[in-house]
Amino acid sequence: MMKQTTLSNLARFKEAVQARPAELAKARKSGAKVVGYFCSYVPEEIIHSLGLIPVRLCRGGDERLVELGARYASTKSCVFIRESVGLFADGKDPWVNNTDVVAVATTCRQIYRLAELIKYFFKMPTVVLTVPHNFYLPEGKDYFQRELVNFTSELEAMAGKKLDKDALAESVKLYESIRRALREIYEFQARDSAPLSWKDVFYVIHAGFYLDRQHYLSLLIGLLEELKESSRTNVSISRDKRPRVLLSGSILAPGDSMLIDMIEEMGGRIVADDLCTGLRPLSQIELKDYSLAGIAAAYRERVPCASIPYLLSPKTDRRLANLAHLVEAYNAEGVVYHSLRFCDPFSFKAGETKNFLQDKVAFLEIHTEYAPSAIGPLRTRIEAFIELIGNLRSGKE
Repeated sequence: MMKQTTLSNLARFKEAVQARPAELAKARKSGAKVVGYFCSYVPEEIIHSLGLIPVRLCRGGDERLVELGARYASTKSCVFIRESVGLFADGKDPWVNNTDVVAVATTCRQIYRLAELIKYFFKMPTVVLTVPHNFYLPEGKDYFQRELVNFTSELEAMAGKKLDKDALAESVKLYESIRRALREIYEFQARDSAPLSWKDVFYVIHAGFYLDRQHYLSLLIGLLEELKESSRTNVSISRDKRPRVLLSGSILAPGDSMLIDMIEEMGGRIVADDLCTGLRPLSQIELKDYSLAGIAAAYRERVPCASIPYLLSPKTDRRLANLAHLVEAYNAEGVVYHSLRFCDPFSFKAGETKNFLQDKVAFLEIHTEYAPSAIGPLRTRIEAFIELIGNLRSGKE
């Protein structure tokens, strides 16, 4: 494995995340309200512009919490949904404990059920943004804009004030700056001689789920400056020759590192992803109008989640087109496509994804869950896949 330089600014993100629960508790005592949300289709810009504090509730990889959640949710629900319910039942998660209302965007049936369970069993106020499954039709576009207006009205009632156009514009500009900085940092990790890894950037993205957004932007700027300085002065970083892997599929939430660690242990190097907790929400989102209509258009026109059906030609599917673009742009030699147990939308999309990419890149389809019993078989399959990429590379040389 290539030796990397030590970036002091990475430690600042960890320190800030550790201090954040106490900051949220203090803010709530002063009258602030926290919106804990599920799904990247929830427009943070609206929450932020109303003076509410957005926190993305997102946790995975804990089998104990999955079992706890199964007391409330069906065992046929995906493990992420069951663990999310388990967070509320457990009562120990600092982000859940500092949440005043839960916001959910219903990109899949199961996450809508999650909102129902949280409201019914844990008496938590919920706000639901219904996401249509036909964005490509005019009716779907109109429906989503009307749903966003209703969603905003519920948040306005919670905030005790109406959405201000100037405040919305300021929030939009802030989030545009955050996404721009993250994309630039992401580009650094994919270089042949990178001072940080994809896993580092993945953590930096997750830190943004919790931190004050203005503070988060200042940390990103500091990290960018350090990366640029490192690239100018540190010429001793050797070229990373490990097989380059793109990670795709179901949500990989903070705490769910089994697959990531396995790829690295088996000698692979993740250089790109299209995950909803990674690059996808940062990509191809452009707000042309600082209004609710502009936000609705930007969110529906960005790269869609696989849970949103697309029944037209695969040649016009923006999700598949984006995958092909990422493979080429990041020089990926293999795609690992994973689906969580009982995550039906991503499981159903595996076949068409493989068929679309089979002439472009090596492809591995795997199914994961949070149980330790999955480690052995997973390790064997990933090891063979990394070896395959190495053999294909040797055949081209």
